[in-house]
Amino acid sequence: MPLVRRLPKRGFHNRGRLENRVVGLGELAVFGEGARVDPEALVARGLVRRRGGPIKVLANGDPPARISLAVHKISESARRKVETAGGTVEILG
Repeated sequence: MPLVRRLPKRGFHNRGRLENRVVGLGELAVFGEGARVDPEALVARGLVRRRGGPIKVLANGDPPARISLAVHKISESARRKVETAGGTVEILG
């Protein structure tokens, strides 16, 4: 029997898949009140790695007051929390 048929099959792996780098709102407390948070700032603080896909912010925790976010994606509940705390959200292209 050929080797290809003897080896176990492990499913499909999409090589073109773009995986989000996830950050919770509670993790943004290291920036403090009124800070501007963009992908470069997240990399500098060590919250995300340089390589990878787009950055997505989820609503885990409470955001600092008047924070300005510039990220690729954000959940609706996270957007509401940031805007309620007096901050702004900018979606990067």
